[in-house]
Amino acid sequence: MSENDELSDDWAAAMSEQSEAEADWGDAMKEQQAGSGPAYEAAAFPNLEDVKHKTFSGAEDVKLDVILDVPVTVSLEIGRTKINIRNLLQLNQGSVVELDRFAGEPMDVLVNGTLVAHGEVVVVNDKFGIRLTDIISPSERVRKLG
Repeated sequence: MSENDELSDDWAAAMSEQSEAEADWGDAMKEQQAGSGPAYEAAAFPNLEDVKHKTFSGAEDVKLDVILDVPVTVSLEIGRTKINIRNLLQLNQGSVVELDRFAGEPMDVLVNGTLVAHGEVVVVNDKFGIRLTDIISPSERVRKLG
């Protein structure tokens, strides 16, 4: 008997075992459908199109007390630029770095690195501050993340 004949016989035996196992599986499924096993009901799920999305407004009673004392980092960005390391190493006192914004453009207000508002710089009692001119809506913030 050649090697190919032996392989053919092995495959034939494996296929025979598989068909016997499938027959046993079919019998088990018939028994389950006949009610010999525990009865299960299909789970009922609401239609997602009918579910109203909850939005939060000032009128609703939202419990934020848990997170009110969590510290966050607020930073202000007046602009950005890309510079190669050669030019970075040549900077010294008095050097000017050009940013990607024009004078008078609003600054970005970031909370933990996420843009939440735009504003303009103000000075109050010899300290810098920012007057918010535009708040980014939550939906716009989510859109910018993706």
